[in-house]
Amino acid sequence: MARKIQVSVDHDVCVGNAMCVTIATKAFKLNADRQATPADPDGDTEALILEAAENCPVAAITVTDGDTGEQLFP
Repeated sequence: MARKIQVSVDHDVCVGNAMCVTIATKAFKLNADRQATPADPDGDTEALILEAAENCPVAAITVTDGDTGEQLFP
């Protein structure tokens, strides 16, 4: 069974590059300000979500284990 993960985006840092939306199409969406927001963390695989976070050019995405609170990225 896949672990439950939580995703957050720091809107003070996000520049709306949309790499996360391109990589993890279900886990992220753009808001009215063209900034990424978590949409459905269960919509994509953990691997895709981590890839999206790793490809954020400004490191605005944090991924944590929903059960343990362990920070998975960054």
